[in-house]
Amino acid sequence: MRKVFVAAALVAAMSGGAAWSTTAPANAYLYIGWPTDGQVLPAGKPFRVWFGLRNMGVAPKGIAFNNTGHHHLLVDTELPPAGEPIPSDRNHLHFGAGETETMLELPPGKHTLQLLMGDENHVPHVPPVYSKKITITVK
Repeated sequence: MRKVFVAAALVAAMSGGAAWSTTAPANAYLYIGWPTDGQVLPAGKPFRVWFGLRNMGVAPKGIAFNNTGHHHLLVDTELPPAGEPIPSDRNHLHFGAGETETMLELPPGKHTLQLLMGDENHVPHVPPVYSKKITITVK
């Protein structure tokens, strides 16, 4: 993790301290590796959710580095408005330390999961980088 901070500081110094834009590569691809769409999971037990990302890097919140961001897991909600910070609540889970997986426990029923990348300030990139929305059932 320390290498990321040192590299970001070096790049900022070399660019005169200018912040990077929140643009994302056009070929960035974000996906949920597990669980899969339609998966049935047991109630009362946490389950692992792992995040996949191609053609873009992961950096912690507060670190402005070109073509990077951090994950946000959207649970039972729609994508937030473009250009605004991603909310932080029970439906918008932030992974600002650069995590690429989590344990999640949900009540019985059908649920949707979707990933959205945010920049160093939790604002979606341009163009936005988000995964396909999947549906899981907890019972």
